[in-house]
Order: sequence, then C-alpha cells, then structure tokens
Amino acid sequence: MTTDPVLRQPPRAPADTDLWIRRFHPAPEATARLVCFPHAGGSAGFYFWLSRMLHPRVEVLAVQYPGRQERRAEPQIRDITTLADSLARVLEPWWGKPPAFFGHSMGAVVAYETARRLVASTGSGPAALFVSGRRAPSTARDERLHLADDRTLVAEIVRQGGTPPALLSDPELIGMILPTLRGDYRAIERYRHRPLAPVDARIEVPVTVLVGDQDPKVTAAEARAWATHTTGPTEVLTFGGGHFFLNEHQDRIGELIRARLLPGAAPAP
Repeated sequence: MTTDPVLRQPPRAPADTDLWIRRFHPAPEATARLVCFPHAGGSAGFYFWLSRMLHPRVEVLAVQYPGRQERRAEPQIRDITTLADSLARVLEPWWGKPPAFFGHSMGAVVAYETARRLVASTGSGPAALFVSGRRAPSTARDERLHLADDRTLVAEIVRQGGTPPALLSDPELIGMILPTLRGDYRAIERYRHRPLAPVDARIEVPVTVLVGDQDPKVTAAEARAWATHTTGPTEVLTFGGGHFFLNEHQDRIGELIRARLLPGAAPAP
C-alpha cells in the first residue's frame, strides 16, 4: 500500500455504522485503515491494544457484533453468512481506498466472508487479509461445543486462555457471557464454506496467516490451506503459544502489520 494521501472519511454510511464500528483512537492523519473482527465471545475492545499501537498512521476500525456489551439488548446473529452480509453493507462506504482486514479465530472467517461479499459488490477486496488462530474455511471439522453444558463450555474458555481469570470467577458475569459465547460457537461450528456467485471461489488478496505452535484448533496443513482461497500471495507465520498466542506477541504482531500496511515507514518508537 502507498502511504499517502491522508485517508478521507466515507461520504456516506449506513445509519447504524456507529453500532458496528469502534474507533478507539481517531486518526485524522492516517494513511491506512485496518478493520478488526473479534473471536467467538469477543468484542471490539479486544483490539484496543492494536489500535493504540498502530495509531496515528493506521486507523483501526474494531467491529462490535450485536448481542454483547452495549449491544446486548440486540438479537445476536448466529449465522456467519448473515453476519458477513451486514458487515459488508456497513463497510462498503470505506471502499474508496479499501482497508485491510484482521480477524482472530471466528473473526478470521467473518473477515474472509465479508471480503468475498465486498468483492462481489464492488469488484475489489480488502488491501490485505490477516487471519489469526483459524484454519482455512475449506477445512471443516465436526465440532459441537455449542451443544455442551455450561461447565464444559467454561472449561473450554479456561483451556484457551483468552479470558481474564477475574471474569471467570464471577458467576454473574459468566451467566451473562455464556449465552453469547454459545451463540458464537453455534455460528462458527455450523459454518461451511460455500460458493458465492458471481465471485470466483478465490479472492485476489494477499493473505498472512498467524498461528500458535501449541494451538489445537489449527494444524500446519489447515493453516497452509488458506492459500487455496486467494490468487494473491499467502504467508504462514508461526508464533510460540496456544490459541491466544497473539496476547503474548503484541509488539511483534503490531510491527508486522505496520510494516505490511506502511512499507518503508520507520518502526514505532
């Protein structure tokens, strides 16, 4: 991507854009944008660290799904394709200069499906696609955690290590989180990759795949299979850690993204 001119705000936007998008660090001088898609049970706030790290040269737009936090009164969308349909509509006004996408776990699939829809409606995909902690869409597994009892679901959260311990020790908070988490698991576990006419099965987007070497949710072969979904270059980068390895490698990941979106720019001080 080039680093100029300064990005402009979209001339038009759906009325509900503010429901879907969080901008933690407004960046009027930014020359690149990154849209971030949360994991199952996650929220826009998961990407606060990345927004702070990339500001002010890269503006981060963090997606807030319905059915959680300040959107908890709204019905949760429990289908990946419906969620991607809504996000493509919300993001299309930013397509004068397409932003890059970053998605972790379930968010990687939501980012990919949203990209496919934007290719269909605008003729171009995001500037780049970063997918983290998720196997390629075409590599299905028979997973049914959304049908498990609450105790099993909580045990899975603990095992993955992505939730603050204080949250898991509060029964009231757990009671608020579990329905959303279960709904997200239902959406991603029932997801199957399907053709999307009139778009080719692959998108023309450079893909960077980030995986943890101890993550049971992604094998090396499943990570490499992302290459079958794009005609652009694909790179797989492995980090030490489990499913939420990125929490342990924030500086490295932030600099990686900065280097990809702002080639030639000096590293952050």
